[in-house]
Amino acid sequence: MNLLLKSIRLIDPPSKRDAVCDVHLVDGIIMKIAPAIAPPLRCEVRDMRGMICAPGFFDMHVHFREPGDGEAEDDRLRRRVRRRERVHGRAHDAEYGASDRFRVGRARRARARPGGLVDVHTSGCISKERRGALLAPMGAMADAGARAFTDDGAAVMSSGLMRRAFEYASMFDVPVIQHAEDRTLTAGGCMHEGALSARMGMTGMPSVAEDIIVARDLLLGGYVGGARYHVAHISTAGAVGLVRSAKRSGLSVTAEVTPHHFTLTDAAATSLDPNARMNPPLRGKEDVQAMLEGLRDGTIDCIATDHAPHPPHAKDVEFACAPFGIIGLETAIGLAITQLIRKKVLTWPQLIEKFSVNPRRILKLDPIVIKAGRPANLTLIDPTTEWIVGETHLRSKSCNTPFYGMKLRGKAAGVINNGLAMFV
Repeated sequence: MNLLLKSIRLIDPPSKRDAVCDVHLVDGIIMKIAPAIAPPLRCEVRDMRGMICAPGFFDMHVHFREPGDGEAEDDRLRRRVRRRERVHGRAHDAEYGASDRFRVGRARRARARPGGLVDVHTSGCISKERRGALLAPMGAMADAGARAFTDDGAAVMSSGLMRRAFEYASMFDVPVIQHAEDRTLTAGGCMHEGALSARMGMTGMPSVAEDIIVARDLLLGGYVGGARYHVAHISTAGAVGLVRSAKRSGLSVTAEVTPHHFTLTDAAATSLDPNARMNPPLRGKEDVQAMLEGLRDGTIDCIATDHAPHPPHAKDVEFACAPFGIIGLETAIGLAITQLIRKKVLTWPQLIEKFSVNPRRILKLDPIVIKAGRPANLTLIDPTTEWIVGETHLRSKSCNTPFYGMKLRGKAAGVINNGLAMFV
């Protein structure tokens, strides 16, 4: 690689750099950053006027469905993700899947070694087989490379088990990630509990079910001390308020929100499209507004997709029978630019922090340093291109998304990582 990016807007929040410049790279190393660089011999020159260069984006909540559900997605997605980078621009995809088995964790760590365009990191389970009864072997999993502990879609209902999880995780300085849902309040639920669910005759999933678990966990985390707590796919105004208050009190708590939870309301479920069924469910207008305000004031630290692929036949059933979850990798940047940048919820540096800087900080990954002599780990963004979401844009094995036909503005222009480059 001998590459010169001409006239690109470099936005690097950690160094507070935001300027149009040239960037010269050789074999994956940044050689020079300057207002103007004369093209060296045998150098590929790319005119990047109007484009944005940022530290490599990182999604800390992705399901690759392997091992266990290769029909929906599999480990080969890592190869397809190289092509997908042209669509959504992620230099990393994390939370490859939760496992409570040491050997599986070790095998995944071997497969997830850096070296390709996409780096993958794993999480481990909180409880054995995600059943919420016995604590999983956290020490072995941390040694095998687990970056976080989570039972993912299964909330830890036992306060005693959650306390022990906090105690053990704090020994390894690894965050505990919670899917906050009191299942005694949501059993059989299809969508957000409210006026629409009542009108449709659907069993609802009340927002208080999320609030109760977040409140309990914050109390436990404060009691244990030294615990690091992360709320996955936060979706309720109440939970955002709890996290905001806990941060002001000095507790070590972070949170993520998905693009669908800051874009859609439960009105999307009135179509009975199974692709509008997810957990947490799409909430009310006041909840969506709380997500936007939480992003704006820093209560919500990062944006993650909760990419959850399902094959077409699994979703091609009645709404109430469809599995929860949608794909999200390929629409994330477009939704974020359309909903957050264009509507002035976030500035570009703030958006980049939530896609890149903060997820790496939460998972204790090495920060990306953009300066001469350092390896290039960059996401390149086209902030103005308009496109309509459709099957031709989706490179996942699954295509379960509620955003078909939506016009989005902005997408990836390319990715550079580990000495490799991919451009649209």
